[in-house]
Amino acid sequence: MRVLLIGANGYIGRFVADRLLADPAVQLTALGRGDDADVRFDLATGSPGALTRFLDAVHPGVVVNCAGTTRGGARELTRHNTVAVATVCEALRRSGCGARLVQIGCGSEYGPSQPGSSTAEDAVPRPGGPYGVSKLAATELVLGSGLDAVVLRVFSPVGPGTPAGSPLGRLAEAMRRAMQSGDGELKLGGLGTQRDFIDVRDVARAVHAASLSAAQGVINIGSGRAVRLRDAAGILARVAGYGGTLNELDAHPPHHPPHAPHASHSTTPLRTTIGHPRPDPDHDRDRDRDRDRERHRDHPPTTQVAFPYPDGCGSWQQADVRTARDRLGWRPRINLEESLADIWMEAACRI
Repeated sequence: MRVLLIGANGYIGRFVADRLLADPAVQLTALGRGDDADVRFDLATGSPGALTRFLDAVHPGVVVNCAGTTRGGARELTRHNTVAVATVCEALRRSGCGARLVQIGCGSEYGPSQPGSSTAEDAVPRPGGPYGVSKLAATELVLGSGLDAVVLRVFSPVGPGTPAGSPLGRLAEAMRRAMQSGDGELKLGGLGTQRDFIDVRDVARAVHAASLSAAQGVINIGSGRAVRLRDAAGILARVAGYGGTLNELDAHPPHHPPHAPHASHSTTPLRTTIGHPRPDPDHDRDRDRDRDRERHRDHPPTTQVAFPYPDGCGSWQQADVRTARDRLGWRPRINLEESLADIWMEAACRI
């Protein structure tokens, strides 16, 4: 089976490439913007005609599209998540290769859901931000293309390679810094959010299964279980061996200035705050305080971090994954503790 993988250098794409290369029956060709791609092509600016000529030359049986972006404004998100997919669909329609398309979607397409509920594929999507809108538009393009296609709606991927700017990546980095500096207390905000975390290696297995199947339409890929970020922080502390205290910042402070919204009410990521705010601009006094830390063990310093979840899905999200089980024969295998241990391993190795 000849597979064309688009976005092989991305977070999910790297693991999909590893999974496909492990299958001796797969002949893999990687297409992307990076220098290490087999073929360099930018979906956001390249023409469908140019991609069609390449498809006719390579003649893949499956095209897997892992390309896209989670960052940027509405224009950039639309260009890389929607226009790029329109290019892929149009090129496949023009090509004579007849390839099957496996498109990577995301749980953000659904938007907020009722706490305690599991979101199935027939739920009406109501994305809560430009990222989810751009991905939903891509899904609609795929479903309306008339191609042999399946969209895998991946919920909250975690595990090795988790971006440092993601909520769990930022949490691991904050914990590393707290341990490095000897902070005895880690105050965390925004941890009431509950998400369905799925290991990126299990996502790669789902992509492989979808490539071999005849399933079409939308299929959820998640663990089927929502986990509170507070609980994920506790697991991460355990695997990291962090001996300090984890305390959650008050989500509703009694005297909250109206001009400074709290993290739990913000729709944009906040800057991570490490250590106490400096009430005195005298840097010499700050250095003296740091140097005397060992003499103040009875009053250990505190690290304060806020983690708003920027996916526009509100306080709760949990996938109904029965379709993946029934149509792909797929179930998640890697538990959250293993995923978090891998996140910690990478964070701990940073210098």
